[in-house]
Amino acid sequence: MLKAVEWKDETLQFLDQTLLPEEEVYIETADYREVVEAIHQLKIRGAPLLGVAAAYGLCLGAIEGEKSKVRDLFSFLEKVDENLRTSRPTAVNLSWALDRLKNIWEKGKKEDWPPREVVNSLIDEAKKIEEEDYKNNEKIARHGAQLLEDGDRVLTHCNTGSLACSGWGTALGAISWAVLQEGKKIQVYADETRPLWQGARLTAFELMKNSIPVTVICDNMAGYLMSQKLVDKVIVGADRVTLQGDAANKIGTYSLAVLSHYHKIPFYMAFPLSSVDFNIKEGKEIPIEERNPEEVIAPRGMRIAPIGVGVRNPAFDVTPHHLITALITEKGIIYPPFEQTLSNWKTEV
Repeated sequence: MLKAVEWKDETLQFLDQTLLPEEEVYIETADYREVVEAIHQLKIRGAPLLGVAAAYGLCLGAIEGEKSKVRDLFSFLEKVDENLRTSRPTAVNLSWALDRLKNIWEKGKKEDWPPREVVNSLIDEAKKIEEEDYKNNEKIARHGAQLLEDGDRVLTHCNTGSLACSGWGTALGAISWAVLQEGKKIQVYADETRPLWQGARLTAFELMKNSIPVTVICDNMAGYLMSQKLVDKVIVGADRVTLQGDAANKIGTYSLAVLSHYHKIPFYMAFPLSSVDFNIKEGKEIPIEERNPEEVIAPRGMRIAPIGVGVRNPAFDVTPHHLITALITEKGIIYPPFEQTLSNWKTEV
């Protein structure tokens, strides 16, 4: 199992995912600013992993504040928190993790803790967040695998495996668990996932490392495969989920949900409860990140469109709850209507 981030002797080591699959390069840093940039540039990505990385990034900021003896450690932490919090706006796991750490350092400020106590307490909480994610990954994988049968042909979108999480992953974790732990024979179709090819580069990379059969398709081929009855199920992840079950995920997910609905194919979304934004009810309230146009017209530095052409590059879209067959979380599988169950679980997150 790949480990995308690792805390080592008060530094953070992370795998640069923009270089995969050609190179496996790990970067070690003690600078929270480098973590902010790595998140923004997608060197670190995947909603659950963003929460873990942001937590450790704040720890790096606290260590810097302690060592440099800034005039006010807590004012410095406010700045660090803001920089990390705004690095990617859609995945709620990032702010969820930072909120947990903020509760700690605000308590330290109120009780006048010495800097080292603040640092140690933040590191302990960040490690706890990582451990929880690892355990939740296994639970999600186990629950999701129940929905996959021997011989299924499963379509997935973007990357939701160990590169996006601390453990097995979410949607891809369910597929991997079904194959590696339960011995089911499953054929995976991985959407390339334009414009940055997380499916072709990352999902195919992970599955091939685990000897799980995978076929990469262009995003616009999914409907054809479904019409030929070559897809039995679709399973994807989610970056932010509302109380009624609307879910933001990588751009192109909504199209898959519509196609699945038309072809009467089960459409599942897998995520930890830290991806649920309990403060909003409808998908229209989810902020959608708009990224650099160069990702579309010059992917990986290769220009494919005329200079000056208009470009849209939303990183996510929202799938309405009525198109989702079931939600898969660490607490189990939820079937519609989703709102009551999610509301009941609010106090447990």
